[in-house]
Amino acid sequence: MSFLDYFISALFLQAGYNSALVAVGAGLLGLAGGGAGAFIFLRKRALVSDAISHATLPGVGIAFMLMVALGGDGRWLPGLIIGSAISSGIGLLMVEWITRQTRLTEDAAIGAVLSVFFGLGIVLLTIIQTMSSGRQAGLENFLLGSTAGMLISEATTIAIAGALATAFVFMLRRPMTLVAFDPEYAATTGINVRHIDLAMMGLALIVTVIGLKIVGLILIVALLIIPPVTARFWTNQVGPMIGIAAAIGGLAGYIGAVFSAAAASLPTGPIIVLVAFGFFVFSALFSPLRGGLASALRHWRFQRRVHRRQGLLALARREPIYDGFTLRILRQSGMIRPDGVATLRGKTASQKAAHDEARWAMARRILPDDSAIERYDGLTPIKDMMTQDQIDEIDRVIAEQTGAPA
Repeated sequence: MSFLDYFISALFLQAGYNSALVAVGAGLLGLAGGGAGAFIFLRKRALVSDAISHATLPGVGIAFMLMVALGGDGRWLPGLIIGSAISSGIGLLMVEWITRQTRLTEDAAIGAVLSVFFGLGIVLLTIIQTMSSGRQAGLENFLLGSTAGMLISEATTIAIAGALATAFVFMLRRPMTLVAFDPEYAATTGINVRHIDLAMMGLALIVTVIGLKIVGLILIVALLIIPPVTARFWTNQVGPMIGIAAAIGGLAGYIGAVFSAAAASLPTGPIIVLVAFGFFVFSALFSPLRGGLASALRHWRFQRRVHRRQGLLALARREPIYDGFTLRILRQSGMIRPDGVATLRGKTASQKAAHDEARWAMARRILPDDSAIERYDGLTPIKDMMTQDQIDEIDRVIAEQTGAPA
């Protein structure tokens, strides 16, 4: 079976029960990671999730050694998850304690905890490699993630934990949204901001520990941050952003796991992160709200409006036009002939532009505090920003000063 055939089979969950379960588990993990990461991103706590992920490594090593000492299988996934959860929880509490009890900033506390815990974890893994028992081979997969050889029981554990994490994100979405945007107001409504902050970090912790086997502790932070950053390109509203982030995370996890199943020699975690990054690049380029192409198109249209407006004002004042872009726009819109002489349409449009400019000049004199004056971009017609009564008053003052009929 070719790679493409196997990929299509795995995509539609036809490549075996274990591959299907891994794909579903990775999708649920991404769903929870994107949803939880949206709140962490809005709360500006992205670096805390990085500290949590690196703080899991000592827990993995200690849990392995304890299970071997008790005569069990050191690579039993639930035991490793419990150990990593305890270790990362301690790391999270240490970051919070250092920030509250010392003069160190949060980023300094994160750097200290991250480096110390990760260094301790590497030392423990080195010790484990010298042990004569416990089937220690494969623990390095927790660094980058791997689904090769994953047991059905492990895939089931990840899938169930991912579903539970997704449910917790949905249940706590309202208080977490309020705290992320306005913690002071949230406190006045009776919400315990510290507890909600800990709940956010707790969800990040859950996603981290259940994602160790699939994504790995080094790259799991990408699954928490890339989806909400990508979702931000598509919307300005919190609710849709959380939903889009969860969907992107879920798709990245699912497609990445399917790709890894079709190419078993490639590590799962990096593939999932690369798929998520692919969504990011696509959004950065093609999003109609903040995408690069849309921004370039809006800038190009704005430049055309500016040059058209300035060209019409120059025609009204009978000033020479030297800018080639301005001349090209006026010719394309039928405002001037090829020899630069204004057409009837151009004369009418230029008189209208000059009249509108005079109205704005008078408005700045007699209505200096009007909000429309502050919002005026130099291009929008006055009739689109002021009431008819205001325009009539402006025309009356202009008529009085020029002696022309209003």
